[in-house]
Amino acid sequence: MFKVLVSDPISDLGIQQLMDASDVVVDKKTGLSEDELIAIIGEYDGLLVRSQTTVTEKIIAAGTNLKVIGRAGVGVDNIKLEAATQRGVVVINAPDGNTITTCEHAFAMMMALARHIPQAYAKTINGVWDRKTFLGVELRGKTLGVLGMGRIGSEVAKRAKAFGMSILAYDPFLTADRAEKLEVKLASVDDIVRGADFITVHTPLTPETRHMISRPQFEVMKKGMRIVNCARGGVIDEMALVEAIDSGIVAGAAFDVFEKEPPQADHPFLSHPKIIVTPHLGASTVEAQENVAIDVSEQVLHILRNEPFINAVNIPPVAPSVMNKLQPYFTLGEKLGSFATQLTHGAISEINVEYAGDLSDVDTQPLTRYIVKGVLSRHFAGDVNIVNSMHLAKTRDVNVVVTKSPKTKGFTNLITVTLKADPDEVRLVAGTLLQGYGERIVQVNNFPVDIAPEGNQILISHNDKPGIIGLVGTLLGENDVNIASMQVGRKIVGGAAIMLLTVDKAVPQDVLVKLAGLPEINTAEEVILL
Repeated sequence: MFKVLVSDPISDLGIQQLMDASDVVVDKKTGLSEDELIAIIGEYDGLLVRSQTTVTEKIIAAGTNLKVIGRAGVGVDNIKLEAATQRGVVVINAPDGNTITTCEHAFAMMMALARHIPQAYAKTINGVWDRKTFLGVELRGKTLGVLGMGRIGSEVAKRAKAFGMSILAYDPFLTADRAEKLEVKLASVDDIVRGADFITVHTPLTPETRHMISRPQFEVMKKGMRIVNCARGGVIDEMALVEAIDSGIVAGAAFDVFEKEPPQADHPFLSHPKIIVTPHLGASTVEAQENVAIDVSEQVLHILRNEPFINAVNIPPVAPSVMNKLQPYFTLGEKLGSFATQLTHGAISEINVEYAGDLSDVDTQPLTRYIVKGVLSRHFAGDVNIVNSMHLAKTRDVNVVVTKSPKTKGFTNLITVTLKADPDEVRLVAGTLLQGYGERIVQVNNFPVDIAPEGNQILISHNDKPGIIGLVGTLLGENDVNIASMQVGRKIVGGAAIMLLTVDKAVPQDVLVKLAGLPEINTAEEVILL
């Protein structure tokens, strides 16, 4: 008989399947202090929380029988993941339960924005009958730009089509085939910025998406467009948005999220007559709260019964013999994935991983998860981890193919990561562990190299002509960029070649543009491997 403790307020409907299970006893004890939890947690196999309970290292250490911690929601900031992993406790969340709720809130915000509903309501209840000020617009016939076509963005697009809107869709993993299935037009961010009447944002906040819509984007937008953000604060530059509204470029905005929450009392959004705000209510419905509890309860049952499960946010148990062999490769694998995806410009449709040498006779699934995490992290940031990476790839129709070979092309071990992207883009990066030297990148596309995968790097493709290295070194020196190491790869003298440099700091974009403009240089791209 398994025992599960529910330490936060969760409806009985949400955990009904746990309560009905013949092999599970459920205890609901809410409002417990850390000491009170520590005193009782040892008798439980599972712990189910929302956001109120902070599951500390001490609580996890005291949970000698704990097999699973379930978070009825998405965020797991209140659970010490590393401590749970070290104790072999699986932590799961419910990322899908609030999809429809957040989608509907975004659509409600868009409709309220189009018809000035909050502003009209405020005037009406204050005794002002004003039918002239609040002239709205129809959604029918308008173009909606959707930035981020994951679960929520796809649902928003589906509803917008029912309202007669045309959909421009961007997502770094949206291929032409998937766009066709979703019946949306595949577009770039620039296409959406220039062509949309409404824009709705559904992306994670990453270094690449932070302020992805700012002053340069507002300057080229349609006059009178409207913008909605129910995703993450910071994706849209808040101050630049206020300027765009005041200058007449943007007709209005609706935000459920802020860069800093709660916002300061003097935040301009809170007093602007053309901006609608709500206090991060995207997931706040009865149904969503029940759905996340239902989802996580189902997975808790699977884990307790030793059945297949999904939505874990920490590494599942791996046999010690396998872990000992694979662990030295985890960082290398993640960096290879990250390196490859930073070179890829189209929507990735396939991740091909080839293991050669002493990795060909072991279960490499845990290592593959690290590689896929490296590929996806550029666009998902902290939303991807070594357990959900395969699931996230599947939800974006990214095919993961693993092959093995005992032949290593001269290396004891070799990992080759090949990314295929729309329309016909292929990027390849291979790496190995060399005794005494550690992690090395040994191949980029068709060119052999030998360089450590670390820090800030510049990949330059060029024609193999005398003086190229000198030109590059001079330009970087003039721009205060110091070269730490350099590798040149070529197949034939005078033919196509690459130059891979490790530098001491991030390279400004204008310097990369200058590099690409040098004689005989084709491209110059920055790769950052933290």
